[in-house]
Amino acid sequence: MVLTILLRNICCSNIVREGIQLSQPLAVIVIHGLGAQEQNFADRFIERLKKRYTKVTGESDPGRHLVFKPIYWAKLLEDKEDELQRKMFQPSAVRYKWLREIVIHYLADAVAYQPLENHNNIYKEVNGTISRALNALSAQIGGDAPLCVISHSLGTVIASNFFYDLQYSSACERVDSTHSGSTSPLERGETLSLFYSCGTTLPLWSLRYSGFDRPIHVPTEQMKVDAPNVTGEWINFYDKDDILGYPLKPIHEAYEKAVREDIRVNVGGWLTGWTPLSHNGYFNSSKVINRMVEGLSAAWKQVNLK
Repeated sequence: MVLTILLRNICCSNIVREGIQLSQPLAVIVIHGLGAQEQNFADRFIERLKKRYTKVTGESDPGRHLVFKPIYWAKLLEDKEDELQRKMFQPSAVRYKWLREIVIHYLADAVAYQPLENHNNIYKEVNGTISRALNALSAQIGGDAPLCVISHSLGTVIASNFFYDLQYSSACERVDSTHSGSTSPLERGETLSLFYSCGTTLPLWSLRYSGFDRPIHVPTEQMKVDAPNVTGEWINFYDKDDILGYPLKPIHEAYEKAVREDIRVNVGGWLTGWTPLSHNGYFNSSKVINRMVEGLSAAWKQVNLK
């Protein structure tokens, strides 16, 4: 007992140490969406989620249960978008530059992300960013750690495409892993258990395909076999005032089955909550955070059920 306590104090990730099995943390990646982003985009959200997790579970150190990795992919486009802006705004032949700057950072993200067959492109570079994060998580807390994905806006499209390419082998070559060595179940996407999408533009992508009838499996089929007690869930949050955020169940009957619930929320402050600017308010919403914590705490208990 004394040794176990010492190990828990030394090893905040709670993985196996010296043959003693401690609790298994959940791996959590957070993927941002459209627009100009900072590298610390998820810091405040993660802190709020941790505080709520402590209040709900009583766990004073949420890091024992949840290990986070923000996916900051905007850096792949920053220089190119800034260069495009410089070219388009010089000489001064256009008006509403402040509005055009917003359009460049929003619309250009979606345009640049489109996959190009047999070419190196942003699609593969973004996938590589996710792949490296999963590799780091695998090394930190173990390759069998259950995975939760939290995404916003275009980030949900990115996450859906990444795990689609892994789950449907015909497209798996588009997942660009830049690290060497064999991959773990976590890195192969086999431990995906929870998916929380916020303000997603995913339904708009259905226009590119004739069917759009193969959503990703959450939890994965492999997870259902390896950890049948982990129920898992895909929860989608949307605000009726957010013109970029949509429910997912109406897309197709396959999404009706794949997504547990479309939850309508009211996000944003008193000035933005009733406008399209509410699109940026999901990560500050208590209702969104509370529901995520509910799912995360339940999953941790299921994973560590003795």
